[in-house]
Amino acid sequence: MSSEAAGTADLLTVAKRALENYYEVRVDDDGALTFLHSGTPCALQAMRLAEGLTVLSLTCVIAWDLPQEDAIARWVAERAGQGMFGTLGVVRTEGGTDLTLRYAFPADGMAEEPLATLLMLVISGGSQLRGELAEAFGSEVVAGFGDPG
Repeated sequence: MSSEAAGTADLLTVAKRALENYYEVRVDDDGALTFLHSGTPCALQAMRLAEGLTVLSLTCVIAWDLPQEDAIARWVAERAGQGMFGTLGVVRTEGGTDLTLRYAFPADGMAEEPLATLLMLVISGGSQLRGELAEAFGSEVVAGFGDPG
């Protein structure tokens, strides 16, 4: 195993231990960690950008296949600048609009407890957005609520 692969694997091991205090965490074939928080699917990946710079990238899927409506676009735009931890992203697909919250940060040398705190700040923000979206537009209008499978 290369030193790069070993470094990212070690970091994901620490992250997995941190997350397992709260979630059932699966390790995907590509090494990514996946889990659900209050119905919000999340994935965590590690990548080495340069020597001594390994980052964790967390993605929370807020909703998918949303109708392409101006009111939803305005809602997303209003919230995009409000969060401290993560970037709200919109992807248009044939099925509608997908909404994600992403956060990438350098994590080399982070201990389990502070890593868990940082991850929980992002994850809880994603869940909050998901709840606000359902409240604003009704869960029947917001496709993608429920089982992502």
